[in-house]
Amino acid sequence: MKIISGLFALLMLSLPVQATEEALRFDNEAQRQLYQQLTAELRCPQCQNQNIADSNAVVSVDMRQKTYDMIMQGSSRSDVLDYMINRYGNFVHYQPPLNRYTLLLWLAPLLMLLGLFALQLKRRRQQAAEQSTEQLSGLSEEQPSAALDAELDKLIEQYRSKK
Repeated sequence: MKIISGLFALLMLSLPVQATEEALRFDNEAQRQLYQQLTAELRCPQCQNQNIADSNAVVSVDMRQKTYDMIMQGSSRSDVLDYMINRYGNFVHYQPPLNRYTLLLWLAPLLMLLGLFALQLKRRRQQAAEQSTEQLSGLSEEQPSAALDAELDKLIEQYRSKK
């Protein structure tokens, strides 16, 4: 009986947690999807590693409410993003715009891949050159070796014939 009453007490403690979740009402499913998309795309300025949908910081709660209000007023996705970026800066959006300040940020992955590809090509060419050099030097070493072997055979024959 004590176990059941303990489980019931734990269940009762979890009810306030569930009651704190936001219950937002939308006119249609498109508004709900837009809200979910925007709250996933916008970064919490205080937390810096969470989107506003997952953050419980005061600023995130305010941003979610403003997003909801703007969507309910008929604002488009770009209107909401423009408002948030103007208010909090480019940092608030997980996808920074392409401009002269962020050009390196956008091009860095491509430049890194091109650099790695060029380095790989250079290494392969060096290995191929080393292999061809080894093969050529192996051939040139074999010819004198064969000549020396023949000369040694003659000397051995001469030595044996003297006995």
